[in-house]
Amino acid sequence: MAYVRKDARTLTAAEKRRFVNALLEVKRRGEYDEFVRMHVEYFSPDGERGLRAAHMAPSFLPWHRRFLLDLEEALRRVDPSVTVPYWDWTRDRTTASVPWTADLLGGNGRRSDHRVMTGPFAYGEGNWTLRVGVTDEAFLTRDLGRRRDPIDLPTRNELEWALQDPVYDVAPWDSTVTRGFRNKLEGWGTGRGSASWRNHNRVHRWIGGAMLGGASVNDPVFWLHHAFVDLQWHRWQRRHRGARYLPAAPPGPGDEQHDRIVARHQKLPPWDVTPDELEDVSGVYRYA
Repeated sequence: MAYVRKDARTLTAAEKRRFVNALLEVKRRGEYDEFVRMHVEYFSPDGERGLRAAHMAPSFLPWHRRFLLDLEEALRRVDPSVTVPYWDWTRDRTTASVPWTADLLGGNGRRSDHRVMTGPFAYGEGNWTLRVGVTDEAFLTRDLGRRRDPIDLPTRNELEWALQDPVYDVAPWDSTVTRGFRNKLEGWGTGRGSASWRNHNRVHRWIGGAMLGGASVNDPVFWLHHAFVDLQWHRWQRRHRGARYLPAAPPGPGDEQHDRIVARHQKLPPWDVTPDELEDVSGVYRYA
């Protein structure tokens, strides 16, 4: 039977506690840092040669769907009742709302160095030392809303702008496309400054600190954010019945994207799974 991923704002005190405890145990076992390493490894931008699987490519959504499932499986080995909740950033939009509470992810970083001082993932609690993708800071950092140069979280209308696009993705299948649901949701925009960051990308920027860059998994909010992004793919599929992951076939030898993106029936590294096989996960989980 499919299990349920819930809105973080609806979690009971017991559900929050079990989710947090499972995360802390996965971290204690050394498994969590492997997730950080994997994300860093697959954080390949357009400008680099070779295959792009996780970002700036059509497989952004199925790659992170599989990544979420791996983390969820690790959590459920600790506590079978636990699932990854999602954070609806179109609704819970302040630095004091869910999930920034002391009983869930803790709050903002302090002004001096952005170090998170509250909640179970604060360095002072002794359970969440950053070991991957950091230089000299072993503590979790956040700068919610970006104090010195404020930005806002994406709005419901901005998310709707992405959901309305009936096509999954378009050539050249990278960060420069201005059409297609995938990049409108992933959020690589044109121009410079805050206006160029949309939806998924804007949320990373709004949180700041550890959520900037390939090692963003160091902040547990990564999973709640990406669960909400995954929910949008599900909603887009329901709205545009019959619309499929694109491209269906890999670009040919003369195409600049040849061997640089994953087509519908190609294996999605590092797993033995294709985007086609990840389009329908209704038998695994559903959203409340």
